[in-house]
Amino acid sequence: MNVLVINSGSSSLKYQMIEMPSEKVICGGLIERIGQQNSKFVYDPTDGEEVEVEAAISDHKEGLSKLVSYLLDETIGVLKSTDDLKVIGHRVVHGGSTFSKTRLVTPEVKSKIKDLFSLAPLHNPANLLGIEVCEELFPAAKQIVVFDTAFHQTMPSVAYKYALPKKITEEKKIRVYGFHGTSHKYISEKANEFLGTKNTKLITLHIGNGASVSAVKNGECIDHSMGFSPTAGLAMGTRTGDIDPSVVLHLIKNLGYSVDEASNILNKQSGMLGMTGYSDFRDIVAQSESGNKDCTEALELYAYRVKKYIGSFVASMNGLDALVFTAGAGENCKEIRELICKDLQFLGIEIDENLNNVRAKKLTEIHASNSKVKVLIIPTNEELEIAKQCFELN
Repeated sequence: MNVLVINSGSSSLKYQMIEMPSEKVICGGLIERIGQQNSKFVYDPTDGEEVEVEAAISDHKEGLSKLVSYLLDETIGVLKSTDDLKVIGHRVVHGGSTFSKTRLVTPEVKSKIKDLFSLAPLHNPANLLGIEVCEELFPAAKQIVVFDTAFHQTMPSVAYKYALPKKITEEKKIRVYGFHGTSHKYISEKANEFLGTKNTKLITLHIGNGASVSAVKNGECIDHSMGFSPTAGLAMGTRTGDIDPSVVLHLIKNLGYSVDEASNILNKQSGMLGMTGYSDFRDIVAQSESGNKDCTEALELYAYRVKKYIGSFVASMNGLDALVFTAGAGENCKEIRELICKDLQFLGIEIDENLNNVRAKKLTEIHASNSKVKVLIIPTNEELEIAKQCFELN
């Protein structure tokens, strides 16, 4: 059974078709700069030549219609008819406390996704739009949604509650939701397969432009670094991470910033970009090695923040079996892994410098032979995880 996985953003769309249960990728690609004159369309069939076209794509419907034409192409297509596609899986960033598992799309589900627009204004509207366009273009297919927040719904109340008035937290649904759940679920399951048991204590580190840490005990998330929004937790490419809320009030009340301006600062002008002028770890590492003190300090701050979460999550789980790195920098940046693991011997974490000198394409062990805790790199595959959940639900 082929599953088309759609990750729809406000001006971009990534897709991948995966044959299940073999997990073979049939084709994949992306549509970028939707709504602009220089839109980019990429179609890459596994058994054929990649196609890249730069031309105006006015909206998501036009972009997905273009995809349909390539999927049905007599020469490089992979379908004979749109009716041949039975399942489409959609990534939806925010499921609130309503959704704790994968769901078949119904009018009620779409309505609740819409109700959550205010909690994820950059993501949920685009996610819903992708669903609605696919319903129109693939009428015979089941539309299934996988929520980024779902994996974190197993957190206990002591982890997800804020110490706010009960009336606000309960009536207004103010709580820790957590994000990157599809990635954390995928790599924690892969780690448990490698370890040969589900009875484990893991800390999973999703380190990219957006970054988060999860404590996963016996296969379930029990704590997470992001909170009500993806802004909380680690310092990120452009986000502040954890910050005293009074700073935000001070920006607005005393320094004259509007709410929108303050939000823009917290989400788009801060983090590594705000500290250094760079948001990509590759640039920051290169600049640090060239003597840029701001970049060196930013890397050290980043690692320090991660260490604090590692320490607190080890305490909450009363131990640790494996520390797992994933995502862009987690998989490819040896320097950030080294900084994070440095001086954690008291927790039983020691890495081997030679083993760490790698850009991982598969599960890789980088711990020293005397390390009590395994340190792993596991490349994430959110598209495959979505396809697996769709196949299981179907």
